[in-house]
Amino acid sequence: MDNKNIDSETNSFFSRGCCKTPKLFENSETVFRHGFSKLDDGDWLKTRNLPNKFDEFDCIEVRFKNSRKCFFRKTPEMELFIGDIVAVEASPGHDVGFVTLTGESARLQMKKKFINPKSENIKKVYRRARMTDIEKWITAVEIENKTMFETRKIASKLNLEMKFNDIEYQGDKTKAVFYYTAEDRVDFRELIKLLAEEFKVRIEMKQIGVRQEASRIGGIGSCGRELCCSTWLTNFKSVTTNFARAQQLSLNPQKLAGQCGKLKCCLNYEYDNYAEALNKFPNTEIILKSKKGEGIYQKLDVFKELMWYSYISEPSRTLVIPLENVKKIIKMNSRNKFPDKLEDFEYVKETKIDFQDAVEQGDLTRFDK
Repeated sequence: MDNKNIDSETNSFFSRGCCKTPKLFENSETVFRHGFSKLDDGDWLKTRNLPNKFDEFDCIEVRFKNSRKCFFRKTPEMELFIGDIVAVEASPGHDVGFVTLTGESARLQMKKKFINPKSENIKKVYRRARMTDIEKWITAVEIENKTMFETRKIASKLNLEMKFNDIEYQGDKTKAVFYYTAEDRVDFRELIKLLAEEFKVRIEMKQIGVRQEASRIGGIGSCGRELCCSTWLTNFKSVTTNFARAQQLSLNPQKLAGQCGKLKCCLNYEYDNYAEALNKFPNTEIILKSKKGEGIYQKLDVFKELMWYSYISEPSRTLVIPLENVKKIIKMNSRNKFPDKLEDFEYVKETKIDFQDAVEQGDLTRFDK
């Protein structure tokens, strides 16, 4: 990001993909910037020479606040480009947002999200936003933070166990969506009456989970990077402790939990690779038998294909045995054959001697061809 292009006076429009607050007499190209919004779109087809028929697709994707995006249908004579500010159909009135995908890219995105482009439920694009539309939009967005703080005070006075984490005004300033999290069911009928009287808008309450809350607010993970859910992750898959066990991670709740308090989504990323690799390993409950004694399983290294065993009589001493040798011992045991001791199958680490060390030792024979 270019910090010189960031308007540091207001942060109201950053969550909508704007590097600065829109101006009434300013081109939208200087306002909308990729990388300034959560779950940003990358049009990978823009460098491709596509036939003209692909540009005639009549649906576009429009971005609103944070990760909220919707598809709308435009008329054939309406020519829109990425970054244009448009007024679109809402219920009731109209909303204002930025065009993020057009043409073939929008069609493929709708296909990915299982949305039928021919559906009659797809709302319409009214027009490119006029100055009056943008003026109302700016005034609505600028009072969102103030509205959220006032709402928290009102909810606290009513002793409601709910947390308001985001508020989004509609572009025409006639409606506001209040996003909240709550552990139990909340009776907020009295709250809605007070909010409607206070802010003079139509109120819509929307309960979200803690994962959705983290994706809307954002933050920094334990890895030092921005949260995946607020930058690129769109599908929340269930995560269980079995995923941590498969990856040989300690079941420490403090280390496995993310900013939202739930198990980290990144436990899913490498699970398939670990699950596939673990299929090569034998059942860890199998005891390795030898004439010296029986060995029980302790732990394993999945990708180095090493397994740790210890004698029942010597639990403090562990033996590192390669997977191939473990299978050999199990095969021998199945034939009622027992090796003298498990140490004969232990892993021997290869020592690599640097050329400079060999020169100092005066022994270069190991480097001869």
